[in-house]
Amino acid sequence: MLIKMNPASLSVRLEESFTRAALRSYLAEFISTFVFVFAAIGSAMSARKLMPDATSDPSSLLVVAVANAFALSSAVYIAAGISGGHVNPAVTFGLMVGGHISIPTAMLYCISQMLGATVACLFLRVTIVGQEVPTHAIAEEMTGFGASVVEGILTFALVYTVYAAGDPRRGPMGSIGPLSIGLIEGANVLAAAPFSGGSMNPAASFGSALGGGGTFKNQAVYWVGPLIGGAVAGLLYENLIFPPLESASSQAGV
Repeated sequence: MLIKMNPASLSVRLEESFTRAALRSYLAEFISTFVFVFAAIGSAMSARKLMPDATSDPSSLLVVAVANAFALSSAVYIAAGISGGHVNPAVTFGLMVGGHISIPTAMLYCISQMLGATVACLFLRVTIVGQEVPTHAIAEEMTGFGASVVEGILTFALVYTVYAAGDPRRGPMGSIGPLSIGLIEGANVLAAAPFSGGSMNPAASFGSALGGGGTFKNQAVYWVGPLIGGAVAGLLYENLIFPPLESASSQAGV
């Protein structure tokens, strides 16, 4: 059966997407994504500067993973009280699927995140002369499908952690929420960066590709996988693991 959307409801959602609070949220997402991508991509450039053979040096992977963890924790923390601290279109998509954000607002969040990531990479390209902006890439032994699956699993873990960390039924997020989100980001980079790139963030992959000179090879890997992984995480958490209408008496842990 085809379900028609109420025009009045759509109009209200559009109006809510352009309120003063919504505009502040878009700016917060732009700034937090800029902060994260500047540090995450910049750390890869620093590793390449200090270790010319960074691709085969395990310490460079550790440097990038730690930078991603710290940067994402900080980016989420500074924006959490304003926009929710998504910093990632896959997170926004996962929260939209779970009913926490409307479609028009989610689209504007994603645009803000992509702009923030692109501006960060352009700043790196202009200010750091003599180095190219690194882009996410898949290993030779990986297929595009395999890399998409890996990115989907990584993003599932990230978005699931976002849901758990931001669930008000678990208590206020405080500072441990952003920290846990950053930790899973860093762990995922350590686990899969040499294979799929360990992006988990379509905006970061888009911005680095554009800032790196328009090299969009395998760009679909960093959109399809993360968006599907984020959607599955949202559906699973909201409908099976921790349903919104679940009574307090049935929420006992294992």
